[in-house]
Amino acid sequence: MVPITLSNVSKAFGGVAALQDVSVRIEPGELFFLLGPSGCGKTTLLRHLAGFYTPDSGQIFFGDRDVTRTPPHVRNTAMMFQSYALWPHLSVEKNVAFGLEERKVGRDEIEDQVKAALEMVKMGDYGNRKITQLSGGQQQRVALARALIVRPDILLLDEPLSNLDTKLRIEMREEIRHLVKESGLTAVYVTHDQKEALSVADRFAVMDQGRLLQVGTPHQMYRDPRSPFVAGFMGETNFIEGEITRETSRLHLWAVQTASGLFWGRATDDSWQPRPGDAVTLSIRPESWRLEVYPEYKNCVSGRFRRSIYLGESAQYELESPAVGIIRLSEANPHILHPTDDRTYNAVVNDEDVVMLRSTEPT
Repeated sequence: MVPITLSNVSKAFGGVAALQDVSVRIEPGELFFLLGPSGCGKTTLLRHLAGFYTPDSGQIFFGDRDVTRTPPHVRNTAMMFQSYALWPHLSVEKNVAFGLEERKVGRDEIEDQVKAALEMVKMGDYGNRKITQLSGGQQQRVALARALIVRPDILLLDEPLSNLDTKLRIEMREEIRHLVKESGLTAVYVTHDQKEALSVADRFAVMDQGRLLQVGTPHQMYRDPRSPFVAGFMGETNFIEGEITRETSRLHLWAVQTASGLFWGRATDDSWQPRPGDAVTLSIRPESWRLEVYPEYKNCVSGRFRRSIYLGESAQYELESPAVGIIRLSEANPHILHPTDDRTYNAVVNDEDVVMLRSTEPT
């Protein structure tokens, strides 16, 4: 298993910065995701790892080996593309065997390895079929077998599940994780799907405008975002503006005055030293609210439900507050929907679920 280290990697195309001073270490055997909106630089970074692009500055290491300017074919990586890049005129076996044939492996060994690779991805009975005879999920498995058969040190995946329906996407993301771990690979996986990253990754990075904004485990990235951008990108959240008034009696909690009253919140950015008078943004997830009969002295928003959406396993609500506008709440396993009438509801949240963020992104 091989670690990957990127040190101050930057790249520009036509004067536009695609990567800006990217530094990160990906541990041996780690399934690491790159997450962000379209145009954030995640695929550009993946292509630097593959060797398709050379950085304008910075270095890339696979273990102790500097591969910054090493050609793709000698990096011992395998890449799985969004389109799968399979040859429709060739059989499944021929598609999977291609990488070994390029490496001049003997015919008998190719036959054995192809059979083993297809069995690994549960496609052992499909070797003689043409690609055009396969479903999208089956094509995805063939592309994965073709990538794994060359026994790469590093597997690169560029949104491999984006063409699949929801049910198959859930099934295949678990399969990819199992195969990566079983094969002992270091893998880097590009996606824009937060649920995919949260459910599969060991760790992941959120990117925007060519910068790595935050790196962490799924739990850290969802519970402890360090900026409004990361908090909003990782899932639906409510932002409430306020001003720090004081540090509370509880460690790491700060009192924040908002238009809806007093909130206590926690800071998640270790590099930030909050001070009274600082303008801040509170991030509160919809599932964190609970409804109370009476308003509470802190961490409370009062208003009326203006919209409800029933989703079976949950219900979503929009609470209209005269003080802070629309607040979104969710309720698991709803037996009935709360009425959207003129009655007042009080939404309350625990201190630990109030994340206090700098209103301005740090430079």
